[in-house]
Amino acid sequence: MRKLSLKLGIIFFITLFCIETFMMFFLHASLTNSRVEEELASLQARGNSHRTILEQNFNKETLAHVVLMESEETTDVVVTDYKGTILASSQPHPEIKDMIKNLNGIVPYEGRILQDNWQEVQAIATISPIQTQQTTIGYVFMFQNTDSIHALMKRLNKHFLIVGIVSGLVTIAVIIVLSRKLAEPLIQMKEATLKMSKGDFTVTLSPNGKDELGDLSNAIQLLSNELNHLRQERKEFLSSIAHELRTPITFIKGYTDILYKRDLTGHDRQKYLAIILEETNRLSRLIKDLFDLAKMDENSFVIEKQSLSLHAFFISIEAKLSPAFQEKDIHFVVCCEEGLTLWADEARLEQIMINLLNNALTYCRPGDTTTVNVKEINGVLTIVIRDTGKGIPKKDLPFIFERFYRVEKSRSRALGGAGLGLAIVKELVQAHGGEVMVRSEKNKGTIFELSFKGVEADENHFMH
Repeated sequence: MRKLSLKLGIIFFITLFCIETFMMFFLHASLTNSRVEEELASLQARGNSHRTILEQNFNKETLAHVVLMESEETTDVVVTDYKGTILASSQPHPEIKDMIKNLNGIVPYEGRILQDNWQEVQAIATISPIQTQQTTIGYVFMFQNTDSIHALMKRLNKHFLIVGIVSGLVTIAVIIVLSRKLAEPLIQMKEATLKMSKGDFTVTLSPNGKDELGDLSNAIQLLSNELNHLRQERKEFLSSIAHELRTPITFIKGYTDILYKRDLTGHDRQKYLAIILEETNRLSRLIKDLFDLAKMDENSFVIEKQSLSLHAFFISIEAKLSPAFQEKDIHFVVCCEEGLTLWADEARLEQIMINLLNNALTYCRPGDTTTVNVKEINGVLTIVIRDTGKGIPKKDLPFIFERFYRVEKSRSRALGGAGLGLAIVKELVQAHGGEVMVRSEKNKGTIFELSFKGVEADENHFMH
């Protein structure tokens, strides 16, 4: 048996053993006292019956008749006068003289018990007064040997011993079943946590009801699933980092070797240097994005908020990105109401907008339109970025904010970055206390909606 089930079994056994022992002793004492009281009441009633007969005819013939009635019974009778002189006896009892000598006070008419300590005396005894015209003329002493009571108690003890052994065996069997039933889910959970501590998160725990054990089992199962998901994400994350780093480094190394080993014309040299510079910049941006995400994970990413005039801010954004949109023949429109302000980090808000608009720039075709609308409704500032580009497939929408997730699985260099831009957008928006939502339809376009509620204090704000 497992240690836990053994401990539970011992605790249950000791508890039930104490309860059953107490109940057994209580029941035994109750039955013993009840049986002795019945014997004493029967003996007293028998003495009172003889007394009634003697009160009607207190003579030698009646005395002989009373003695004859008790000669064949397990009880004995002794009749005395009021002075204590023995008039008749069915069996001599040496202790009768001591009883007569110690008889003090008036004996009630219903009689009295003289000896009831059956465990220490040879016989229990009662006395019944014989009265004529309310005057006591004698006494009837009744005796019953305690051997019959001892025999009765011996049989009773035997029965209790049998019942105790049977109930003990049944209790042990029930305890073993219950302790194993209670311990089994705990043992499964312990084994599951040991597997998880060794890096195996493929744990499956059976449901254990809706009690505390069931809640604990569900919590461990949920933790296992989360850790397994995190491990898979980490594997994909490391694989993606390796891929994203390897690609620019391969280009840089390859074209550097060409520049070093070949005698190139000035035009070719400039072309290869431009490629090296482009890949170096790509690598620099990737490292910067990874560094930013690492700081966000460590809750050490600083958001320095200030009162920001959104109208001027979006005029600046439009001026910076319009040439890029014009170059691809994409209509770019920014609409922001005047007078709108937001407590925000200007550099980080600009990073959010550039990431989202670069995304639109990448996936829009010539002739498409990208619009930015900024408005405030009921104290909620909303920034809506809408494009009429390629759109995002419905199956990819739940995952686009995950790190290194890309809709274009081919990782075409012509279609942009490493899949970190939207992950950074989500982290930065949440750092400002806002929310970001996305809606999209294949070949019809995508809508990103940023919502910021209320205005916070004018202090540097650390992301939590």
